[in-house]
Amino acid sequence: MSGAVRVAAAQIEAGQDVAANLAACLRVIDAAAEQRAQLVVLPEFCNHLSWYASRAEAYERATRPGDGFLTAIAERARRHGIWIKINVTHAHPDGTTGGTNLLFDPRGEVAGTCDKQTLMGAENDFLEPGGTVGPVLDTPLGRLGMYACMEGVITEVARGLALRGAQVLLNSLNSFALDEADLHIPVRAAENKVWVVAANKVGPLLPRDELPAIAERLGVPPEWLHGAGESQIVAPDGTVVAKAPRTGEAVVVADIDPALADDKRRPDGTDIFATRRPELYGAIAEPPAGRRRPPGAPVLKSAVVRDPALLRDAVDKGALLVVMPESAGDPAVLAAALEGTGAHVVTTALEDGVPTGLLISKDGVVARQPRLHGPHGSPGENGGPGTGIVPIDLEWGRLAIIAGQDALYPETFRLAALLDTDVVAVPYAAQEDWELALGLPERAAENRLNLVVATPIDQPAAIFSMTPDFTLWTRWEGPFTGRISTPVRTDVPAGEASGAAEVAPAQAANRLVSRNTDLVDGRPWRLVGALIR
Repeated sequence: MSGAVRVAAAQIEAGQDVAANLAACLRVIDAAAEQRAQLVVLPEFCNHLSWYASRAEAYERATRPGDGFLTAIAERARRHGIWIKINVTHAHPDGTTGGTNLLFDPRGEVAGTCDKQTLMGAENDFLEPGGTVGPVLDTPLGRLGMYACMEGVITEVARGLALRGAQVLLNSLNSFALDEADLHIPVRAAENKVWVVAANKVGPLLPRDELPAIAERLGVPPEWLHGAGESQIVAPDGTVVAKAPRTGEAVVVADIDPALADDKRRPDGTDIFATRRPELYGAIAEPPAGRRRPPGAPVLKSAVVRDPALLRDAVDKGALLVVMPESAGDPAVLAAALEGTGAHVVTTALEDGVPTGLLISKDGVVARQPRLHGPHGSPGENGGPGTGIVPIDLEWGRLAIIAGQDALYPETFRLAALLDTDVVAVPYAAQEDWELALGLPERAAENRLNLVVATPIDQPAAIFSMTPDFTLWTRWEGPFTGRISTPVRTDVPAGEASGAAEVAPAQAANRLVSRNTDLVDGRPWRLVGALIR
């Protein structure tokens, strides 16, 4: 299908009064219909606050087929002749409760449903994760896929939907994290070149009468435990085309062309899906093994250097890891600049015609990382000679080199995380704004990887460090910022030849974004068939 489709994202407050929650849902559905929306997305758990005393209570309060809540939503879809996507706690016949996505069609019938595959924190206490992948629904509006909240904080669910053909992804959230709106939501659009329509909550996400005591236990101000709002609609290039306020019930609409999501090309013509190498990604579908290595050093001084003449100066100032752009110079000359030091430098070179990442010490090249992904997607060009990530153990921790086009693919960084990598050196040249603004920060965040990214001097570069102030599972060392999974970013502006920052190898071992929710081992590994086929 091609042509404009008007979509809406609606944010509401939902508490423990199911009737009041339903009234709020119907208000925003009506408001979206008044603006001629053809599809409206509502937040996660819009039937009830995500807070229960037990699994039994969650099951009792959950929706059921034909109950008053779902019947009212279906009636509104039929009345307005629109598509409505909601997420609710839903009681299944086997006695379990799911975090269930439901898509109602304009006749008020359920066109598709799926349960959330990756649960967040306390959700594990009363919900069961989904055991099947969600459908890609071929509708008159385009091909639609559904996911919810925590599933968008990691890559696999959205990636799988896009690889199976979804053009528009519908994300329902129940989150107080400010980094949803400016990182985790828009990056899923950009890295997959699809549309994303995302609806978050506002208002308290915990019972009002218990909120002060809970906030005190967690060591955060109570207002930070409210839904973060900023529901939004994102284009395939990562541009947010409509966004709601941070607070208050609201509906935002935009006209989108789903067919734009069928073009997966970068400006140089590289098709980012056709050039994937699924045969290399099998480890993502293996059962979690946990981290097998001890944490790295607490601190590592790193630097980006874009002028070989400044390499020795960066090392003399304490940098033990220096990353330079691709093809930055003769490896022998770079090694000579490290004489008498224990520092290492990373760049790339053509070896037998193949771009290869190089780790260089004072003794010369000590490790190589052949390219994994080839250019453009022409037959025979989909892969390089590399067969996997080559981890390198150094005195401060484990290093991986992900250079050039390899840094485009979320799967590459996931493989590095599964090898217990602490720091990734990324010699890279960006072609689109989202790659540095969204893509590489998210590769750091979703894998708990420190990244040192060196680009040509006419582009910005950056160093991304993991922080111990991560989630609410551990008490923060600094003031709580509301940003739950975001690296500390040190920018090296375009035109500047060098920049330095400390990274934290040891923090790569801390992957618990919440209780019982591990960013790496918590991936839905049983359900990633689309990624490895």
